[in-house]
Amino acid sequence: MCGRIAVTLPHDAMARLFAATPANNLPKVPQYNVCPTNQVHIVTGSGDGPRRLGAMRWGFIPRWYKKPGDGPLLINARAETIAEKPAFGAAARERRGLVVASGFYEWTKDAEGGRDPWYITRRDGAPLALAAIWQDWRAETDEGLRTCAVVTCAANDPMRAIHHRMPVIIEAADWPLWLGEAGKGAATLMVPAADDLLTWHRVDRAVNSNRAEGPELIEEI
Repeated sequence: MCGRIAVTLPHDAMARLFAATPANNLPKVPQYNVCPTNQVHIVTGSGDGPRRLGAMRWGFIPRWYKKPGDGPLLINARAETIAEKPAFGAAARERRGLVVASGFYEWTKDAEGGRDPWYITRRDGAPLALAAIWQDWRAETDEGLRTCAVVTCAANDPMRAIHHRMPVIIEAADWPLWLGEAGKGAATLMVPAADDLLTWHRVDRAVNSNRAEGPELIEEI
C-alpha cells in the first residue's frame, strides 16, 4: 500500500535530477500530505524526445469508466498481477512513469486500535522515484484526465514491521528501462527495495487528516 506522500523538492531541481522538461501546470511544492485524487509530480518518457515532468491525478481510471467514480479508486497496482489485470495491462507495457516523492507514509495500530503514522524516506536523503503506470482517460462529455497509480510489491524484511506492502522504488540506473527508453525487461524491476535503502520515524497523528498540511507533519516525535 502507498496512500500518502510528501514532496519538497523544487521543480527546477526535479527537472535537473530526471533530465526532464517541466510542464507549466505542476502542483505546488512543498506539499507534506499529498493524498489520492490530488495531483502528483510524475516523470514520463517520450520515445526519442526528452523526458517530461508533468502532473497527473493520483487514481488510475480504466478506459471503460464513464465517470471517475464508476468503480474503486485505483491508487496502487500490485506488481504480482499488474500484467494480467484488464485495467492495468496495457499501461504496464506502454505507459510507465516515475512519481517523485521526498517520502511516503504508512501506519501501524496501537493497542487500542489507534493509527500511528510513520514517515519513510531514503537513508541517503535522495528523492524517491516510485514506479507508476498512467493513462489518459476521457469521459463521454469530452472531459479528459491524465491519471496514474503507484506500483507496489511485497515489503522487504525491515518494512514488514510497519506494513506488508511497499511502493516499488526505481534506482537512477534503472530509470531508462522503467521509462521505456532502454529496451524490454522492466518487469524485473518490480521487486522490494534493498533492506538498507530506507529509514523511517514516527510522526504526529495530525497527518491522519487529509486536510492537514505543513512541515511539522514530517517531524519526528
